[in-house]
Amino acid sequence: MTDLHPAVAAVTDRIVRRSAPRRAAYLALMQRQRDAGTNRGALSCSNLAHGFAAAEQDKSAIRGGAAMNIGIVSAYNDMLSAHQPYGRYPEQIKVFAREAGATAQVAGGVPAMCDGVTQGQAGMELSLFSRDVIAQGTAVALSHAMFEGALLLGICDKIVPGLLIGALRFGHLPVILVPAGPMPSGLANREKQRVRQLYAEGKASRDALLEAEAASYHAPGTCTFYGTANSNQMMMEMMGLHVPAAAFVHPGTKLRQALTRAATHRLTRIGWNGDDYRPLARCVDEKAIVNAIVGLLATGGSTNHAIHLPAIARAAGIVIDWQDFDELSHVVPLLARVYPNGAGDVNHFHDAGGTGFVVRELLGAGLLHDDVLTVGGTLADYASEPVLADEELHWQAAPAESRDDAMLRPVAAPFSPDGGMRLLAGNLGRAIIKTSAVAEDRWTIEAPCRIFDDQDRVLAAFKAGELDRDVVVVVRFQGPRANGMPELHKLTPALGVLQDQGHRVALLTDGRMSGASGKVPAAIHLSPEALPGFDGVSGPLARLKDGDIVRICAQTGEVAALVDAAEWAARPPAAPPPPPGLGVGRELFALFRLHADEAERGGSAILAAMETVV
Repeated sequence: MTDLHPAVAAVTDRIVRRSAPRRAAYLALMQRQRDAGTNRGALSCSNLAHGFAAAEQDKSAIRGGAAMNIGIVSAYNDMLSAHQPYGRYPEQIKVFAREAGATAQVAGGVPAMCDGVTQGQAGMELSLFSRDVIAQGTAVALSHAMFEGALLLGICDKIVPGLLIGALRFGHLPVILVPAGPMPSGLANREKQRVRQLYAEGKASRDALLEAEAASYHAPGTCTFYGTANSNQMMMEMMGLHVPAAAFVHPGTKLRQALTRAATHRLTRIGWNGDDYRPLARCVDEKAIVNAIVGLLATGGSTNHAIHLPAIARAAGIVIDWQDFDELSHVVPLLARVYPNGAGDVNHFHDAGGTGFVVRELLGAGLLHDDVLTVGGTLADYASEPVLADEELHWQAAPAESRDDAMLRPVAAPFSPDGGMRLLAGNLGRAIIKTSAVAEDRWTIEAPCRIFDDQDRVLAAFKAGELDRDVVVVVRFQGPRANGMPELHKLTPALGVLQDQGHRVALLTDGRMSGASGKVPAAIHLSPEALPGFDGVSGPLARLKDGDIVRICAQTGEVAALVDAAEWAARPPAAPPPPPGLGVGRELFALFRLHADEAERGGSAILAAMETVV
């Protein structure tokens, strides 16, 4: 057995100590729920009759109470390509459950919005808070006390974190997440990016742009770039919440159906009536959270998880921060280059050896905790790949060597010695920067800033030629409390044009940048945000003025306004915050904006409020 890397051990120990009171309270609550809370045996006859009234052929089994009843929580809709395959899963799962002597019911559905559709639109201001709604919807679904286990059907950006946050409040249940897989590769992502940039320069028509986008996003399944959705799937493998190696098998294949069947059967074997009880509360512990961070860093995953992982951890009574990410990033090597960090997509990554190869390499280097409780066996079982032989599902060892070293490399010969996600701190606050896709000569940008309160104004200034210089583009009042922290990915092509013209360019924002962001250095999630917080005090970003010199340095971990300290301390906010947006349902989310806390803690209203009562 390989010894655990001392830096991984030190970060984990700090998280355990920091979390001890909340974690103990959480586990005690889960034990009470197992004994006397959401338990079918405690339902009255009237309660129970309501619960099985429409169960048809499963009615007698559910009524009898001897067999596990599985709650299915689904994020199905047929507008979202990643979730369209889930339409037929419930009927399949019911058949698979009967095979194992169990039953299954659809406990409820949760919304699944697509950042690809809302990117750059007003609807994006609902995106982050949809995670809280999904968590609440999951809790509503599981609140009926009809279930001894749950299968969660969800893939994309906020959906997996939301499902997990909700399910963790029912952590006495065994829970398995069931993916649906990525769409086949379409137009190469580099070509799509090239056409986007040509369009931003006015050198390609809208018809040409739409043709490129439609050739890229072209079928049922997850989008193939390595953004937040596919990072979710990798993390579920690292946390042991899938059956092994389930993440990146295509929808509609026999192998995909076999993995869904295996997940259903496996759930029936890890319930509380057997000798291998694996409740979600025990699977998602401090070590599992560290494993998720390590996997994220090793594969160059989405910066959005610097917000989502703290939120998931909080739901399990665990406290992490960006310092934990930063310290791990310094010792975790970058093993994968998947677009936007490389040329190939997740299908090429999977074909090269995928998550199984990464798990084995990281375990062998002592960079993952191997003593974690997973739903599928030991973590070593995840260093594998699934195959069908004579129509039966088997797992074989992940390849000993990468099948494509342009996509995937061993720990002994990584793309980079570190994971490329850094904490920045200074007189402007704390921020995250992802360096894995940024050329090292761009890791430090020092330039006059140009300040905007709206991303559309950035694009207008770009088109007017006002940004044709060295510049730090500042987009403020984009935090959770201001407008729901929308992603600003539509700025990437314009900023890329400026960089390609030879200018020293960076983005600084208290908003989010997509998991699909790339080559332009971006200091994001700046906390505290510019909008005044609970104490009525504006964040430092509100003090910036056009023309102030701003330094963003991933080498030294600095984000600062180069302004005399006394002047900076005395400087009032430069401008009042803009009024909140109306329309597209944004006003319905005012409660979330008013009560959301900072990005480093997860940017969640429901978790902030929950901690005042538990």
